[in-house]
Amino acid sequence: MVFRRHSSDRPVDAAHRLAGGRLSLEIAGGSVVGHRYPENFDVLHVDPELPLAVVADGMGDGEGSRVAGTTAVNTFVAQVRAGWPAVDARELRAATAETQLRVRQAGAALAGLTGCTLTALVAEPDGGQGWLVQLGDSRAYRLRDGLLELMTVDHTMAWLGVLHGWWPATSPEAARARYQLLRYVGHPDKPEPDVLAVPLRTGDTWLLCTDGVSDQLGYHRLRDLLAARRDPAQTVGALLSATLAEGGDDNATAVVVRVHPTVPTPR
Repeated sequence: MVFRRHSSDRPVDAAHRLAGGRLSLEIAGGSVVGHRYPENFDVLHVDPELPLAVVADGMGDGEGSRVAGTTAVNTFVAQVRAGWPAVDARELRAATAETQLRVRQAGAALAGLTGCTLTALVAEPDGGQGWLVQLGDSRAYRLRDGLLELMTVDHTMAWLGVLHGWWPATSPEAARARYQLLRYVGHPDKPEPDVLAVPLRTGDTWLLCTDGVSDQLGYHRLRDLLAARRDPAQTVGALLSATLAEGGDDNATAVVVRVHPTVPTPR
């Protein structure tokens, strides 16, 4: 099967490294439209200067989806940059609160729903600790010592129902609840994000992705693709190609971050 590049695809640029303290992060990201939607309502940011990556997935396929994703990512990135080098739970909650406000303001003049997910990874300046920020059902995974772990929780009715035993994960009830988001950027009740401190360790591989990746690629496929000895740009390309091979049922966006030791500068 031949997959044609869409004008709204975001090509995978070469990975770049950002050094901080004893660690450096090698980061790359990319996005494909897939075969279901005519446009890409995912938004991706890989910062060229700060150890910061963000993915967002607009809700629906209208103008509100586009506005929400773009506004959310631009605002969150601007807030993190303005507060740098301060990176902690308080700063990130404040950045998310401002992001919520800007998205609701942007959607006030639109007739449809204006909302999106937001998943971000940012490292502290010394590189020893990272922070995850999460609203919605885009995800963050960590591959460490061959074990792939989901580090975030989907803020959906489906996840809540499975967790509490209301229905089996493969039931029709779970399928219907899959896209009922309980928390998202732009929600009128201004829900709090999950803000998680996560240690960064040499050899770790992190994946941020929208559900166009996680819904189409199972655990073992994700693990194998992330564990392959590729640089982050090659890994992102392999992940996105795999979503297309599985049907391309949604916009798909991925950011891969590999953690390396910082190489001392020769004197």
